[in-house]
Amino acid sequence: MPKDAHEMDESEIRQRIITLAFGGDERLFIAFYRKLQQGLPAGTGIVLRGSVITNKRHEDGTPFDSQGTGTSDLDVTLVGGKVMEMWDGGAYYIPGLHTKPLCDKDPDIAPNLNPLRESLQKMVGRPVNMQATSSLVLYGRDVLFGESYYVVVPTGEDA
Repeated sequence: MPKDAHEMDESEIRQRIITLAFGGDERLFIAFYRKLQQGLPAGTGIVLRGSVITNKRHEDGTPFDSQGTGTSDLDVTLVGGKVMEMWDGGAYYIPGLHTKPLCDKDPDIAPNLNPLRESLQKMVGRPVNMQATSSLVLYGRDVLFGESYYVVVPTGEDA
């Protein structure tokens, strides 16, 4: 049984991410987040959430990539007000605080960001979903709902 993410330290979670989503290739992980960071407004925080952290799919509890290599997605949460402005006005769960996910099913909700998302998918060979949120919502999801996450790039002052 996989170790619970709440019992892991940051280095263990990072290693889980690299192993599960990047085939153990740390250089690919670094290239992924650097490419992502270059395509975002300055100061945007980058957070990974979901099954790459827990090694369990939310829907059915099966392990990450249980349906084959590259079948599980990467849930990328972008933190900051400037990046939220890249979403269309109607693409929010909570206006100004939390967007709907940019994904293959809804690629037009953040049209200027979607080409970057698609290039990241090609790079890592798996679906990539992006959502933008405020630090408050991210914190609330962790504390209130116990949703683990890993901060890849902290949010800067100018986000």
